[in-house]
Amino acid sequence: MKAIVVKKAGGPKVLKYKEVPIPKTKPGWSLVKVKGFGINHSEIFTREGLSPSVKFPRILGIECVGVVDKSTSPHLEEGQKVISIMGEMGRAFDGSYAEYVLLPNDQIYPVETTLDWADLAAVPETFFTAYGSLKTLRLQETDRVLIRSGASGVGIAALRLIKAKYPEIKVTASVRSMKKEKMLLNAGYDHVVKDKHGKLKTKVQFTKVLELVGPATLKDTFKHVVPQGIVCNTGELGGKWYMDDFDPIADIHGGAYLTSFESGSVNSAKLNKMLNYIRKYHVEVSPTKVFTLDKVREAHEYLESNHNIGKVVVVNK
Repeated sequence: MKAIVVKKAGGPKVLKYKEVPIPKTKPGWSLVKVKGFGINHSEIFTREGLSPSVKFPRILGIECVGVVDKSTSPHLEEGQKVISIMGEMGRAFDGSYAEYVLLPNDQIYPVETTLDWADLAAVPETFFTAYGSLKTLRLQETDRVLIRSGASGVGIAALRLIKAKYPEIKVTASVRSMKKEKMLLNAGYDHVVKDKHGKLKTKVQFTKVLELVGPATLKDTFKHVVPQGIVCNTGELGGKWYMDDFDPIADIHGGAYLTSFESGSVNSAKLNKMLNYIRKYHVEVSPTKVFTLDKVREAHEYLESNHNIGKVVVVNK
């Protein structure tokens, strides 16, 4: 099969398109024919050598959509449409940047959907993370929502999920470069504010905030939340995993709430519930750009560029 192999950490040039053996099934694991997958920032971090637990050589890829090719489970039928996300795919064992991937049976989730492969490839990690995060925010029609890092894949997914069901909710994006303002407004945001050195350049207060930059800006985010407002910390795009200078009593003011969402808590029922939401509310899920497997290097370069917004996917021919 064809796959993208990383032998050592580095820039996009370390992503090598080559031929490797198709993995053989083993007890508790099944082979999935990969039809598509999203490109994620965490894979860029891993490629750069910033995931200490990952050993090279490695085939990256923390998510995929496809069909069961060879099964060792009575609950997985060959030809069944499936999604797989997270676990240790692409980290402890080879991931989805390939034509086939060998996965633990309990990490393969059968789904029912009529989405084409490109659209479905944009959904698993990105839309599931956004969908789960929005549930913790307990949205209401009167909310004023801020999505911190609004141009990210999860940010655009959250915007689409909100607007499909609650078109009257005003949604604001934060962005480091206002050069993206027009693109974000065209994408459906009502307002765009600048995030300069981790500080929001606005006096507007929000009832709900989806925090995708993470611990790097969480303290500042609470300065822009109304009393009783809710902040869901989901992402870590700011490159920080922990808080160094955060006083929960002083910084979470006025009875505001801090919650979170972790996409590793997933199963078929949750994924199908999300897909039903997408179908019911006619949510636009199409990716920003589609690449083929031999162009994964270009996909990484595009995701890292300043002009990218939304989700980047790869679809196998």
